[in-house]
Amino acid sequence: MYKALVVDDNKVARVMLVEMLKKIPDVEVSAEFEDAPSALSYLKNNATDILFLDVEMPGMTGLELLKVLPERPLTILVTAQAGYAVEAFELNVIDYLVKPLSISRVILAVERVTELIRVKHTKLNTIEDDHIFIRDSKTIRKIFLENILWLEAKGDYVKIVTQNGNYVIHATLRNLEEKLSKNDFVRIHRGYIIPVRKIDYIEDGTAFLFREHHCPYLKTIRMSF
Repeated sequence: MYKALVVDDNKVARVMLVEMLKKIPDVEVSAEFEDAPSALSYLKNNATDILFLDVEMPGMTGLELLKVLPERPLTILVTAQAGYAVEAFELNVIDYLVKPLSISRVILAVERVTELIRVKHTKLNTIEDDHIFIRDSKTIRKIFLENILWLEAKGDYVKIVTQNGNYVIHATLRNLEEKLSKNDFVRIHRGYIIPVRKIDYIEDGTAFLFREHHCPYLKTIRMSF
């Protein structure tokens, strides 16, 4: 059972969200608050898996709360405004819901969070010359480096995109960057590491990854740090 905390100064919106969450299996609303300071006090002493957080609240905003939390739960922003996406990304928010909410959209957000929780204990075991091993609770997977298309930062996780599928591990790009060969992989963005062999060309600060005949992916990444 995943413990959820709901923080919203709008009572009607808060009650409606709590009622939606009650209909989702494996989610339990452990507490709800109408202001960020009360939530901050609660989070310091209570384990929370999922934080549903309104942005615009008097006294302390939701974004200000996230910035002062020593350890952030996996967070879903809930707001009436759509203009906070950039700040949300910088704070590693998992999803961004714009009011009025629908039960289907809330379920999708919860599924995204629970998927990350599921892989939370997945970690990188070893990196060899031509492959890496990743381990989750039940499976050890061998991924050949030549099959990696790119590595993408997802907060405290890294998404490994390969020709055969995607994997999410509990790691950081910095950790992977230190272990991968500098001759074979390059970090061209704060959120991406790509294989050198996958670069077709670079133009105006954008790297273009080429499409192979057996691979459906084609991606462009703006080089930025």
